Amino acid sequence: MGKFQRIDSDFLIEGNKCGGWLYLPTGIMQPPVAIMAHGFAAERTFRLPAFAERFAERGIAVFLFDFRNIGSSDGEPRNLVNIFRQLRDWKSAIAHVRSLPQVDGSRIALWGSSYSGGEVITTAAKDQKIAAIIAQVPYVDPISSMFMIGLKSTLPAFLASLRDLCRMITRREAYRIPVAGDPGTVAILNTPESRSGYLSMIPEGSTWKNETPARSLLAPLFCLPPIVSARKVNCPALIIMAEKDSLVSPRALEKACYRMEKATLVRLPIGHFEVYLGEIFENVVEIESDFLEKHLIKN
Repeated sequence: MGKFQRIDSDFLIEGNKCGGWLYLPTGIMQPPVAIMAHGFAAERTFRLPAFAERFAERGIAVFLFDFRNIGSSDGEPRNLVNIFRQLRDWKSAIAHVRSLPQVDGSRIALWGSSYSGGEVITTAAKDQKIAAIIAQVPYVDPISSMFMIGLKSTLPAFLASLRDLCRMITRREAYRIPVAGDPGTVAILNTPESRSGYLSMIPEGSTWKNETPARSLLAPLFCLPPIVSARKVNCPALIIMAEKDSLVSPRALEKACYRMEKATLVRLPIGHFEVYLGEIFENVVEIESDFLEKHLIKN
């Protein structure tokens, strides 16, 4: 496998197993580590190994995990996204990594993209021992995102989420809608770039289903948004902005970045999903690798 090895490294939270992979650079004793998780309802296999491998080749260990209810992790209903639970998953993942003898638990960075990009901002605001964060096209504010997408597009999904909530209360099977769909369809993400962009991340042979319990849309409305938590992020932060993003307001992201004491904002003339593939991926992963090396590796 080259300059690193990958081993399974699962952890338990509230009776559920979360599946994880630990990437270890070869020939380095107790390297610093970046903890990574994917965006909305996405599995760790969706392009994140490409980032993890590049970081490991630069001497940085990586712990890459699936949230509960997603991918290789336990939990029902499948593909449920609940920000409160996922923030607890981040906390448990950090505790797990700090317990691992193979890495230096005092030098931890958090890496998130899109939905999880907002979660690393919130997590770093609560855990002042985090050494650095990378938030890639991060979701920072539900209100600004709703205005960007438009009421006409978001209202059907919101009504579907209320229907699913009623089914949950009455202990019936979840009412599911697509994670990503075309404009005019009922889906969590339904801007022009959403369906093609999201599906472009999925590896060949994946059994992932493009559906989520519709109530996945509701939890962010009751959670302190990352744009507010940003004031308490004191570690170095690298923020990747997609200037043509149809899901995250660049203005809201600028505001969140301004509130972080040590933030670096990188602006790219791209859409939300373009960071994962091709030349843009090559550019972004080099920027992120340089950032991690600067803030995690001892001179």
